[in-house]
Amino acid sequence: MQYLTINVDSINSKFKSFAIRLNSLQYSQLKDKLQAPIRTARHLMVHQSLGDRFQAAFAEQVDKNGVYQLPSGSSPLEPCIGCMLKLPEVKLQKRCADLEEGSCRQCYCRPLWCLSCMSKWFAARQDQHRPDSWMSSMAPCPMCRAQFCMLDVLRVDAGSGGVRIP
Repeated sequence: MQYLTINVDSINSKFKSFAIRLNSLQYSQLKDKLQAPIRTARHLMVHQSLGDRFQAAFAEQVDKNGVYQLPSGSSPLEPCIGCMLKLPEVKLQKRCADLEEGSCRQCYCRPLWCLSCMSKWFAARQDQHRPDSWMSSMAPCPMCRAQFCMLDVLRVDAGSGGVRIP
């Protein structure tokens, strides 16, 4: 486990600087919650957990999957129901050609989740002793329980139109 000491300086001169000590997992969670960036020294390497590395790979795959464009006239998106911090960034749309029993199914839920929360949900439903299988596995939709794989996760575009697949 890697521990970090973070010096916090306020842009407001009324507040004194202070330091906090975190482990690398807490540091990652803190970065997700802050509105301002954390500047790190060039020589500093913060080790990523297995979950952090999976989230990065999940996001990379989602970026390759295509974009779901919200239909014109859709109601405004509400905050992610996982973290309540970001607007929904992903939509589950069956795209894979898996025809076997227990395969992916169409999810009819509206976009409700940010990419970070969806990747954490997906990872939490995988065999924790076989992380090498996570990228090719499936998980149930958090709301309707329709099975999906990573190929079915699309980025949301709030513009008008239907689904655009590259």
